[in-house]
Amino acid sequence: MGSVVGEKITRTIEYGTAERCAVVIIAASGGARMYEGMLSLMQMAKTSGALAQHAHERLPYISVLTNPTTAGVMASYASLGDVIIAEPRSMIGFAGPRVIKETTHQELPERWFDRHDCASQKTARRNQPIAQLLCYYAVNVGEASLARPSKAKEGVPQPPLTYKEALAWLYRLQRFGIKLGLENIRRLLAELHVDLRGTRVIHVAGTNGKGSVCAMIDSICRAQGYRTSMFISPHLVTFRERIHVNGEMISEDAVANSLTTIRNLVGDWDPHPTFFEVTTALALKYFSEVKLDVVILETGIGGRLDATNAIQSDVSVITRIDFDHEQWLGNTLAEIASEKAGIIKRGVPVVASPQRPEAEKVIRARAAECEAPLKFVPEPYDRSPIALRGDHQKQNAALAIAAICAAKIAIDEQAIARGLARIDWPARFQMWDKRTIIDGAHNPAAVCVLAQTWREIFGDQNATLVLAVLSDKDLRGVCEALAPIADSVLLPKMRSERAADPEELAKIFENVVSVCRAGASPAGNRSRCRTISITQSVGEALNLARAKPTPILVTGSLHFAGEVLAHLRGKPSAFEECAQ
Repeated sequence: MGSVVGEKITRTIEYGTAERCAVVIIAASGGARMYEGMLSLMQMAKTSGALAQHAHERLPYISVLTNPTTAGVMASYASLGDVIIAEPRSMIGFAGPRVIKETTHQELPERWFDRHDCASQKTARRNQPIAQLLCYYAVNVGEASLARPSKAKEGVPQPPLTYKEALAWLYRLQRFGIKLGLENIRRLLAELHVDLRGTRVIHVAGTNGKGSVCAMIDSICRAQGYRTSMFISPHLVTFRERIHVNGEMISEDAVANSLTTIRNLVGDWDPHPTFFEVTTALALKYFSEVKLDVVILETGIGGRLDATNAIQSDVSVITRIDFDHEQWLGNTLAEIASEKAGIIKRGVPVVASPQRPEAEKVIRARAAECEAPLKFVPEPYDRSPIALRGDHQKQNAALAIAAICAAKIAIDEQAIARGLARIDWPARFQMWDKRTIIDGAHNPAAVCVLAQTWREIFGDQNATLVLAVLSDKDLRGVCEALAPIADSVLLPKMRSERAADPEELAKIFENVVSVCRAGASPAGNRSRCRTISITQSVGEALNLARAKPTPILVTGSLHFAGEVLAHLRGKPSAFEECAQ
């Protein structure tokens, strides 16, 4: 069993666990580990570990053995079934006749494996066809297992998860995809007894700038002496970045303990909560258990049906709205704005950035419908320095200050100045060193702002562009917006199942005249254009970029920015890859 087979089987098992369904594997043959050596030997740990987690979730695994099933296949997964069914008169064992003969130096009797065969036939109801047996066990054993009450409800507590185990369980929930709606999250918050009464809740939606506004609100309030919490997404390097209390990330133990509680609670829920619903519940439960003055919540996608909208807020904040996540929010600006404006609640003040006419019309209509006081904030803040670079951050700062005031949180000018000067918000035109910029811009509107900021800082000097984008984004829009500031382009493979193919990005850039021109071909170039190069890794791309005299711009995705930051910090294994 080679590494490719081992990986496919492991992913199949993990998918069954995430979907809470029975896993059936029909095995044949075995051995051949010697062809890959140590890599093949490692597969047994992967497959058996995945099956152990599947069993831990009280889900059935049915193993079907055909002729022959031996060696590594037998040890790695075929012998680990809750129910094992064997094909009549099949050869089943850890080793085949040749290996046994060569090891023992003895002749084997004819039909030497009949004893194994008879034992397996007794287990499998001797004369029943294997297809009937498989259906019988898959339906009856599977349904019985899934219908059993969880251990927690039987009064037997399940063992607590470690941080890595908890994160593995949570990440597997991404298999459920994105399901917008508030029913599940409201049930979760009720059963977890989440209570944020006594705190001021600031809820932030929009397309671009949400994270920066949240960070500014948090920093200003802490500078004034308030105890704050913040929930944002996605993370860059570690999942813990999503949940902050007073500027500190949630601890690994707190994540593990809370996710253990939630896992035990939702094991038999149908529909099962999604990754983002569980993450939101984790954050809000954590916030409710500590003494806080201010809670800052960033929406995940949209607003109206986003899990964060289950909480009653004291002010609704809407940053600039543009095109992104169209498959969920709609294909027109008005449709997208309608989803974002869904965070507006009856009688709750609203502050918003200046918007395009279609979006502004929708926001005004929703505010009027909810009788919510509405204020647009047109003037940028320019009374003190801001740690985040770019003129657009002055607009974000003005919105953050207006939000704090609308929530009736008392602040003074000194706290505003201190807070804005101290913001540490990575991957927002972050200057890693004198010639390396990291920015998480990932849609055409954000990339246009990034290009403007580049010109503000670097003037006419163009960048060595290191770019990776998620496949569900507007790839052409992103590439065309970056082209005017690109001297050359490096396209590494990003560690994400959602990553766009670098070859596809190269084809887009090949049609952009300002990028594709005559010049020396860099190492690893596989494009028709000499200034575009596809690399196998982040490390290779950065090494090629450093060999050039121009400043470096790393961008295209917050996920990619996180991978690069982990690499630059010398801890690539610390990157906790996540698709959402």
